[in-house]
Amino acid sequence: MSAGWVAGSVRGRLLLGRRLGREPALGLARAGSVGEGLALLAASPYGRAAELAGDVAQAQRAIAATLLLHLRLLAGWLPPPGVGVVRALAGWFEVVNVEDRLAYLLGHEPEHPFELGSLSVSWPALSQAQTPGDLRAALAASAWGDPGSEEPADVHVSLRAAWARRVLAEAPEAHDWVGGALALVAARGLARGAALRAAALTPLLGAAWERAQTVQALAESLPRGAAWALEGCEDPADLWRAEAAWWSRVERDGEELARGSREGRGAVVGVVALLAADARRASLAIAAAARGEDVLVGVGDVPG
Repeated sequence: MSAGWVAGSVRGRLLLGRRLGREPALGLARAGSVGEGLALLAASPYGRAAELAGDVAQAQRAIAATLLLHLRLLAGWLPPPGVGVVRALAGWFEVVNVEDRLAYLLGHEPEHPFELGSLSVSWPALSQAQTPGDLRAALAASAWGDPGSEEPADVHVSLRAAWARRVLAEAPEAHDWVGGALALVAARGLARGAALRAAALTPLLGAAWERAQTVQALAESLPRGAAWALEGCEDPADLWRAEAAWWSRVERDGEELARGSREGRGAVVGVVALLAADARRASLAIAAAARGEDVLVGVGDVPG
């Protein structure tokens, strides 16, 4: 194990002290209003998010940006192979940037892109697209690959499939997380009645899922490494709970990797998982505070 991996792993574990944590998140969720929630958030490790936010959406965006900053710090402590691991796991941010760019090109309000720095894959070139056709051509020429069309649904699935392949190559510890995430992508598409591009998901999920007409049938058609995410999910109304359970599994596995692994890739993967789970929890908590409702699944412990 190189000195770079050891130093990066140790410092990465120190980043875990910058999490909000489960109990403070529950307190934030019960704040009763977005103003009170932002006041609590200001005293947390996501304090910068509260300073930049005027509403829930802005707060959630800023929480995500805080996570990205932590990942960039982590990457800066690691040797080049470790940077590749963090870049792969952080691919969500570039996916969001691309989808935001496409939405803007289709007439929606622009979003300020996430600042990826060394974690960028192809974003500088993709950010220059001036039409949906330009964006598709830029994707086809990049590591993300041709989404097959300019339709947002096709781009959505294609990007996630490409991200999944990259994570599997760089962080095999995340194998079951990736399979479960793709199962949820397929299930959400099925619930919407969307005709998903089979070419994007079939190499990762097999071909049997394409014939499924229900979420339960989909689960039965998937390989074990993916089907687990849909366990107990009998209809589309259960998908929100399945997603919460997916995050619970990621956090549980991440804790084992971060605390139980020797310094190296496994520890880094665990740290990233725990930081991401905490950012999601904080994002859900500020949304619950704004609603003034005691809706805490996914903020605290997920019911069994």
